[in-house]
Formats: sequence, structure tokens, C-alpha cells
Amino acid sequence: MTTNENGKYTGKVAFVTGAANGIGRATALAFAREGANVVVADVSEQGNQETAHMIEKLGGRVIAIKCNVTQALDVKAALSKTIETFGRLDFAFNNAGVEQKNTPTAEIEESEWDRIVDIDLRGVFLCMKYEIPLLLKQGGGAIVNTSSGAGVIGIKGGAAYTAAKHGLIGLTKSAALDYASQNIRINAVCPGYIDTSMMDRFTGGTPEGREQVISEEPIGRMGQPEEIANAVVWLCSDASSFVVGHALVVDGGQTV
Repeated sequence: MTTNENGKYTGKVAFVTGAANGIGRATALAFAREGANVVVADVSEQGNQETAHMIEKLGGRVIAIKCNVTQALDVKAALSKTIETFGRLDFAFNNAGVEQKNTPTAEIEESEWDRIVDIDLRGVFLCMKYEIPLLLKQGGGAIVNTSSGAGVIGIKGGAAYTAAKHGLIGLTKSAALDYASQNIRINAVCPGYIDTSMMDRFTGGTPEGREQVISEEPIGRMGQPEEIANAVVWLCSDASSFVVGHALVVDGGQTV
């Protein structure tokens, strides 16, 4: 498959954080297949470079940038490199995040709380803080933030992660209202249990752990990263032009 097969994003530029694997990688590839130039950003240089090579094999244009989303200087530098290389920014998928080890609320270490919130919530704020001015300068664009099924329900043993992902939906909705009249659409995607390396850590990588997770999915399976990527690409497309400040749950019915 080449990037010209569909081409609806030809000439557009997509910035993807957490692109070294899983949902971020799948979404970066999905943008590339639609013809977009892609910037992949992650703290993992090796995984990030692997994603870039996969895009290059598709015939796409891509740059890989090491970026820690909790560091404003990293975020600003990554976005500056985006403009320097491609001259514009059209779509941002703020996806970088980490999971929490199952821990009762009162037993969560303060440092662990800070780590989860810093990456999963503050990191998205920093990304939007520096993405939005670029989109305003250009006349518009679309941003999608990765929340979670844990952003719409409570998760036993996951207070820090759940709080961050709930907060992310609030952040998304408020930012969406701030900029909707200026042709910037901001939405969130809320994945359920997706078959990624993060999920392997969550389940302990055991058949029993996987079966427990699958038993909680009404659809009878975990989702695939590409299924979330499809939702993100749709949220950035003209097909969703009237969708603003929405938290799109893609979870096989888990939170229904």
C-alpha cells in the first residue's frame, strides 16, 4: 500500500506523540496511508525510529523526534522542527501516556500520582499549548487527545490514571470551546482494552491476565490499535466537521 492510495490528506501534516508503538504507531501509519506527512514523537528513540522506517516503506514523508511531553522545551522544539521541515501543522494526536500499576487509592505513592498526572494530563496540556498557536496562525486544524474508557467510568485500583483521564476529557471540552469559532476542532478518543504492549504490562503478559481482560469486553475480544487509529483519522477529517469537544468511546461496549 502506498500513501497515494487514498490521499485525502496529501499535503497535510500530522504530529503524533507516543508514536513508538501501539495506538500511536498505528495512527501515524494511518495518517501516512492517507497521504499526510507525519512527525512521530516519543521518548523511545528506537521505537520511534522503527515507526518512521515503517512509514518510509509506505512511501511516506516522516521525521522522528525524541520528545518528553512533560518538558515544555521538548514539546516546543518538536513542533518547531515540524514547521521547519514541513512548513505547517494540520493535525495533532496527543497520545503519549502511561498506565498505573493496580493500587488502592490510599496506597498510591505521591511520586507515582505525580508521574501519572504529569504525563497523562499535563503532557497533553503542554502539547496543546504549543500546537494551538500554530493552528491559529495557519487558519485551523484538528486535535485529538487520548483519554480512555477510564475517562468515563471509575476503575478499581486505578485512581491516578482514572483521575488523569477524566481530567483530560474536561481539558479537551474546555479547549474545544475556546477555539471552535476559530476553525480548530478538539476532541478526545477513549479506547477500551487494546492489544498493545501497555496492555501486556497491565495483564502481566499471562494467558490468564488476557482472558480476564477479554471477559470484561462484551464484544469478546480486545481491540486492535488500528481500530483506534481509524477513529482518530475520522475525527481529523471533514467527515467529522461538526464534531467538537466530544469524547469518542471506542471500547467494544465495555463502558455501556
